[in-house]
Amino acid sequence: MAIAGGCQCGKVRFELGSAPERISICHCRDCQKSAGAPLVAWAMVPREDFRVTVGEARAVNSSGDSFRYFCSECGTGLYYINETYLPGIVDVQLMTLDAPDAFTPGAQVQTTEQAPWMAHLADIPAFKRYPGMA
Repeated sequence: MAIAGGCQCGKVRFELGSAPERISICHCRDCQKSAGAPLVAWAMVPREDFRVTVGEARAVNSSGDSFRYFCSECGTGLYYINETYLPGIVDVQLMTLDAPDAFTPGAQVQTTEQAPWMAHLADIPAFKRYPGMA
């Protein structure tokens, strides 16, 4: 059962050979900075079950033993490898999968670095589209 994914422009595509072992939402500062967002959802798979099928992702050593991979054409963050903390694991950005809604996060991690206002999202007005647009 191959699970496909890739970047926004289609220059980098990948496959997971098995369902993710764990889906987590990370609130760490490294993820926040690299995504420009308050959190990133990750899907962990064994390295042997991950392969790039089209193109080549660019690696950036973001800190210590952390390597973040992204499309050098459109900038989409794709996956993360850290052999010290996650040996043998590729952590794929969940929303880069072609069918991310098929998976549900089971945990939030690094919540000590969570943006304080995240705890109050339910109290903030929500709109299905940008206000004033159809």
